[in-house]
Order: sequence, then C-alpha cells, then structure tokens
Amino acid sequence: MPSTASAPPRDPSARPGYRAVLGAPHAGRTFAAALLGRLSYGVVPLALLLTVREATGSYSAAGAAMALFALASVLLSPVRAGLVDRHGPRRVLPPMAVLYGALLLAVVAATARPGVAPAAVGALVVAAGTCTPPLGPVMRTFWRRLLPDPVLLRRAFSLDGVAEELLFVTGPLLVGLLLPVVGPGGAVVVGAGLLLAGALLLVASPVAAGGPDAPAEADDPDTAASSVAGRRGRRRRTPLGGGRALRAAVLASAVTGLALGALDIMVLAFAEDRGRPEAVGWILAALSAGSAVGGLGLGALDRPVPNAVRLPLFTAGLGLALAAAGLAPGPVLLGVAVGVAGFFVSPALTTSYLVADEAVAPEARTRAGAWVNSAVNAGSAVGGAGGGLLVGHLPLPLCFALAAAPALAAVPVLLRMRDFGGSRSRRKADPVGDPAA
Repeated sequence: MPSTASAPPRDPSARPGYRAVLGAPHAGRTFAAALLGRLSYGVVPLALLLTVREATGSYSAAGAAMALFALASVLLSPVRAGLVDRHGPRRVLPPMAVLYGALLLAVVAATARPGVAPAAVGALVVAAGTCTPPLGPVMRTFWRRLLPDPVLLRRAFSLDGVAEELLFVTGPLLVGLLLPVVGPGGAVVVGAGLLLAGALLLVASPVAAGGPDAPAEADDPDTAASSVAGRRGRRRRTPLGGGRALRAAVLASAVTGLALGALDIMVLAFAEDRGRPEAVGWILAALSAGSAVGGLGLGALDRPVPNAVRLPLFTAGLGLALAAAGLAPGPVLLGVAVGVAGFFVSPALTTSYLVADEAVAPEARTRAGAWVNSAVNAGSAVGGAGGGLLVGHLPLPLCFALAAAPALAAVPVLLRMRDFGGSRSRRKADPVGDPAA
C-alpha cells in the first residue's frame, strides 16, 4: 500500500535569499548590464581629472572642471530621470549614452592638442556631466518590475547599494591599471565605452520593454489601485508627489552624504596628524567593509522594522558613530569606529531608496530615485567642502562632532515624519510637489 506520508509543509515565513534575487527571470543579465555601465562612474571622474590636469598643467583648472562636472551630473539627474519616466528607457538611454560618450571623446580630443584653453575643456566637461545617463535610478526601477515581493525587493536594493559602493572602489583601481598602458585620455575612453555598452545591454533586457506599472501586482488591491492612478497621472503629467515620505528619504540621504563627504578629509587629517598617512587607505576600507556588512545584513532580514522606524534609527546610528570616531586615540580605534559608522551607511541609503520608490506612482519611480541619488551626492560634495574648511581651524574631535551634527539633527525631523510608513493608498493621499519645492 503506497505511503500517504507527504513532505512537511513549507514554512510560509521562510524567504529565499540573495540567490533568489539574481535567479528571477532576466534579473542576472539586467543587473550585470547595469553594473557594467555604472562602473564608468568610478572610472570617468578620476580619469577626467588626470586628463584635464595633464592638458592644462593646473590643478586648480582640473579641480574646477571636475566640480562643475559633478554639479551638472548631480543637479540635473532628476531631469534626466524624468525623461526616462516619461518616454521610457529604450527611447532615452541610448541617445543619452551616445551623447555622453561623444562628449567625453571630445574632451580627450581637445586635451590632446597643445595649448588648449581651460575654458573650452571646462565647457565640454560640463556638457558631458549634463548628459550622464541615470543608470542607477533606472536599475532600481527595474528591480521593482522584476521583484514585486517586498522582502525580495528590499534584498535587491541592498545588493544593488553594496555593489554600487564596490564599483566606486573598483573604478579608481581600474584607472590605476590603465594609466601605464593608455594614459589618462585612454582611461576616459574606456570609461565612456563601459557606460555605452552597459546602457545598450540594459535596454536590451526584456525588463526594459515594460511600462512603469509593468509588474504583476494586481493581487494587491492597494498596488492595483496605484497602477490605475499611475496611468491617469501619466496622462495628466502630474507633479512628482511623494509627500513627506519622499522628503524624508531625500533628507536622510542628504545628511548621510554630508557625513561621508566630511569623513574623507577628516580621516586624512587624522592620519597625517598622527604621522600615519598610509593608514588612510585601510581606514576608509573599513568604512566600505562596514557598509557592505550593514547593507547585506539589512537585506537578509525577513521581518525588519518598518521604514518609518529604520530611517531615523540608521541616521542616528551614523551620527553617533561618527561623533564617537573623533574621540579615537589612534588609527586602529579610528578604523573600528569608522567601520561601525559604515555599518549604518548602506542601510540608511537603501531604506531611503525604498521609501522613495514606495512613495510615488509607478511612472515617477526613476525620478524619485534620482532625487535620493542627487541628495547623497550633493551632500557629499558639500560635506567635503565643509570638512576642508573645518580641518586645520578646529580640533579634530570637534570637527567629527560637527560633521555628525546634521545627521543627529535630522533624527527628530524624521521621527515627526514617521507616519510615512503607512499604506500606499494613504501615502497617495498626501500629494506634494517635488521635494525641492
């Protein structure tokens, strides 16, 4: 008589891990294409800096050109992302990537001529920054299409954030390998090629063919209603919206960027003050390692606390760890403290992206992610400049405390915004314009 025993029922609370994220249909190839293109973001800035420096013979001209490149890239990111939301990635990304690559090649050609005017080079560099394709925000929008399950989506965002951070470490290393072979101009060409190849492969993915409300989310009444609202909103071309949820995400990412920008210069000053300049590399590596552990740890949780609790919690943790780092007596303990601070960086940014993604209608997700991305990059630039002004004029422990102050000051503001963790339908009932308004 055949056995009637059956396999034990699968625990409904058990969730698949990161392998399931990359194992979703088309996820692996799409993510690989995005990473290939985004590696350019770690290559091009340093390669451009060295190219302009070599051509003009001026560090100030090179620094000014790169500052303008960064400003054009960061401040106009929501505009470029809005074009993707409105017209779709397949219509926008290829011409944008081609134009970006052509302008980078024009910079290389211009700097190859002797006696080139710094103003002409600067204009080309700024034009290239204006056209930087928003591959990161586009990939995060694609994750939503690939993984409607909220737990897997959070894991995907965590993995995406950690991988992106590693690319910004890998990019300068790749430039170092390329310099003896092709020179700084050749490294710029390689960076342009990486972005063009990644962008074309990304839009070739079947995921790029769907509309902004492509995922099969109809089993969720709130999500289905938001898709209908999104289609109507697309016809009306409504403002970005998102209300206080999006403002909270932008605020948290901005203060995180401020802390990171100031930390780089303060670690350098600390190491030089202790006569250990070689310690800078491994102290900042501890920051990246801590961020990777924190990001992957956040994604591995099956039942984390709500976004409305996580966002102020991670922001407070970053601020407190950064303030404590200023009390370190030597490089070893500073590295430990910086690693602890890094543990909160990736979770804070991942949560910010998730909050922004959930706060807006499907057709505005790329633009919402671009606002968070712009906030962290702008914050980093301001933090670096502010840290440079503080170091040398104030004691280092006070500099660390002042760098931590924006993150700590943001915590009560984020706590007052904590009702953004509610249902999608309630978030849609709080229509507000762009977060910059």
